[in-house]
Amino acid sequence: MAAIFASRSLLFSHPTKLFLIPFKPSSSSSSLSSNLSASLRLQFTRATCSLQISPSAFESQQQHRVLRRNVVEILEERGLLESITSDSLRTACSDPAAGPLKVYCGFDPTAESLHLGNLLGLIVLSWFRRCGHKAVALIGGATARIGDPSGKTLERPELDADTLEKNIVGISNVIRRILGGTQNMYLNANSNPDDSSLVILNNYDWWKEFSLLDFLKRVGRYARVGSMIAKESVRKRLESEQGMSYTEFTYQLLQGYDFLYLFQNEGVNVQIGGSDQWGNITAGTELIRKILQAEGAYGLTFPLLLKSDGTKFGKSEDGAIWLSPAFLSPYKFYQYFFSVPDADVIRFMKILTFLDIEEIEALEREMTKPGYLPNTIQRRLAEEVTRFVHGEDGLNEALKATEALKPGSQTKLDWKTIEGIAEDVPSCSLAYDEVLNLSLVDLSVSAGLFDSKSAARRMLKQGGIYLNNIRVNKEDKMIEAVDIVDGKVLLLSAGKKNKVLVRIA
Repeated sequence: MAAIFASRSLLFSHPTKLFLIPFKPSSSSSSLSSNLSASLRLQFTRATCSLQISPSAFESQQQHRVLRRNVVEILEERGLLESITSDSLRTACSDPAAGPLKVYCGFDPTAESLHLGNLLGLIVLSWFRRCGHKAVALIGGATARIGDPSGKTLERPELDADTLEKNIVGISNVIRRILGGTQNMYLNANSNPDDSSLVILNNYDWWKEFSLLDFLKRVGRYARVGSMIAKESVRKRLESEQGMSYTEFTYQLLQGYDFLYLFQNEGVNVQIGGSDQWGNITAGTELIRKILQAEGAYGLTFPLLLKSDGTKFGKSEDGAIWLSPAFLSPYKFYQYFFSVPDADVIRFMKILTFLDIEEIEALEREMTKPGYLPNTIQRRLAEEVTRFVHGEDGLNEALKATEALKPGSQTKLDWKTIEGIAEDVPSCSLAYDEVLNLSLVDLSVSAGLFDSKSAARRMLKQGGIYLNNIRVNKEDKMIEAVDIVDGKVLLLSAGKKNKVLVRIA
């Protein structure tokens, strides 16, 4: 019994924190406890913590003390850490006496929706929140009027006020939907989903009254032109044929002052951004140090989202992968991740999902085993990322549409499901009277599924034509009222890939 008592070990695994639960030794073990070292030894693996506990250590500890997981170490392990401005950030992230950090990421409203290139910023913010810290999403209502030169070869086009305001509203809604969704609510056990763990701000609120003279006096005098020119984003543009305007040149000071303002007025300690934001982020930490003469402001960057061949990940044949369902359906978003090549899928699982590393490594081992079904890991990746971006309802919509688009699927089609995939397949409109009692062969040609009736008949004889996902075996099949889904649409398929949506006008 004494041996058991002397080496009690608690194993604990949780996605957001570790608990140290004190206990009191029984009176029968008091003589033993007096000989035990008043120490606490922690042994960490990736997902578990082994606590070797001596009773006397806890007699002086606060009840139910909570240790936050170190978010920097989590990001580093998952390939989400590029650089930090100081190693002190590692300590600050897990120091229970310091309280939670407040971290911000900026999003310039250059479009009405965020896109896949912005997803890592949201994921890193979410990791901070999951580890007990607070997040600020900063909308660049002011800086978007200037344009960030980072990673750009040309100056951004100027946005008019109405477009800018529309973009601000759209992006704010996307951020609130993703980071405020139920998929992000398992933070600390004592967290309140309605607390201030997520704040959305607009930097135009403090820049709109800022005159040029104020800017030069309060910010410009502390900036050193040599340091500004040395920033990589500036140097590359200066070496290009297009050069750089003074307007763009000041961008790093605007973003730098944003950090100073948030540090001073909102208690923000950390700014995060992609690796191309390093110069802008360090401009902020330098201003805080020079103007406020304060320490404790940190910067953290994560790698840009690239494929294994070094090309950008985030474009499809049709353009950007938008995070708003109004610009890209959850179905199409899901399909994009379902088609990720094997060479990239495990790395994307680590950086784009919140699955435990052990589970991801187990999935990786499955890929090398005989009998592995292709795209199994891709399916899991698509599910996890779609759930994070579009919520459980969006994922269900994507899964239902994916199943519905399989010829021969047992999924019963309804009008809403078909409309959910409408933008992803060719479509046409025909009058109800034109469709009713029309032969399937004639409809297939009229809708553009086949170029000729002979081609349609040949495919029909081979059993390759589907009406609303049901294989048609009758060569003389005529369209009946019952075939028109909810009296509004028909889905014609030739084989697995060729489809046409017929809307009934």
